[in-house]
Amino acid sequence: MTTNTMGTPPGPVLWEETIPGGCHWSGVVRRGVGLRITDTLGTGNLAMLIFNFEEKSERYNMPDTLKSQHTAYLSKGRVLMTDMGRAIASIVEDTAGWHDTVAGVSHDDQLLERFGVRRFQEHRNDMQRSGREGFLKELGRWGLGRRDLHANVNWFTKLVADDDGGLHFDAAHRAPGQFVDLRFDMHALVIVSAAMHPLDPRTTWAPSPIALTAWRCGLAPVDDLCRNFRGENRRAFENTERYFAA
Repeated sequence: MTTNTMGTPPGPVLWEETIPGGCHWSGVVRRGVGLRITDTLGTGNLAMLIFNFEEKSERYNMPDTLKSQHTAYLSKGRVLMTDMGRAIASIVEDTAGWHDTVAGVSHDDQLLERFGVRRFQEHRNDMQRSGREGFLKELGRWGLGRRDLHANVNWFTKLVADDDGGLHFDAAHRAPGQFVDLRFDMHALVIVSAAMHPLDPRTTWAPSPIALTAWRCGLAPVDDLCRNFRGENRRAFENTERYFAA
């Protein structure tokens, strides 16, 4: 397990936000801005959707991202690509080392079956909110809805496969203070939920807070690790640069 030993992001902080466990958030992160995502307690999961803010029909595409980089998970050096073949965000630093791309988010029926009813009337801010519910509420703020749900990233969650292909939650790699630094390569609408991962085996409702810190990191240089990780990555950056040049 690794912990946060690198201090604050390498640049003046633009804004900071802490998402309480189980809650949700959305906002615009501009091209050339970095976003540090920190699992403060070492038990968190942050589900994320990413859209091109200028044309929201373009968004993070899980299949193209994975197949072009010959991987099933995300870590440092990987690029998040859109369905138009462009780089929308890049992982420039990562102390966790593995982030789930395939398991999706929890839904209301699943939470009801596992944890029973936890309504606002009795539990106030500790009420249950599924990842799907959080996504839909934030999407609605931007004129989006169910049709805009797509495969998401689950930051800080690692899954392992058994011999039969079943996926299982692995908590052994987690540690308090682990973080991911995302550089945004396009103007992006970011939708997140801090609900528990759908495969988290805990038997009680215990989502953890996630901290967000934004700073101005600049654009990817020519010798950038993410840009040069694979030939497909270089083409994705070229497509992004042509988009903004136009």
